[in-house]
Amino acid sequence: MTDSCPPHHSKSPKPYDCYDAVSYSPFPGNIALARRHVAQLAVDWGHPHAAGDAALLASELCTNALLHGCVRDRLFRVETSLTATALRVAVTDPRGERLPHSRPSTTDDQFGRGLLIVRTLADRWAVEKLTVGKTVWAELDVQGVTDA
Repeated sequence: MTDSCPPHHSKSPKPYDCYDAVSYSPFPGNIALARRHVAQLAVDWGHPHAAGDAALLASELCTNALLHGCVRDRLFRVETSLTATALRVAVTDPRGERLPHSRPSTTDDQFGRGLLIVRTLADRWAVEKLTVGKTVWAELDVQGVTDA
């Protein structure tokens, strides 16, 4: 699979040390699968301290993709990559015309806090418009050398 959203801040020819991509069908149960997969990658890649936050970022980004970005019978993709300084979770969905935006929520609302969680946990996050669809990514700063 080609990497549509590799980290851009690296100066080396290979922009990341570890990379993984999985496509999922747009069903709610796949959010949990993606969350567990991203957490396991963080552990496998030598950053168990980041696994919980990475899993929560994946869960929120996947939920937003499922609720606002998916089209029937079109997959969404979760890409996870690691550089020497950052663990990135990127979720790509087919609806580029529906860009994420924060909205006010009340204590009784069941939805509307996903981007607030992403903004709070992530050291950086952004949206990239693609020819078809969009990618929303978030990064966690990490330190140390991995053996992955």
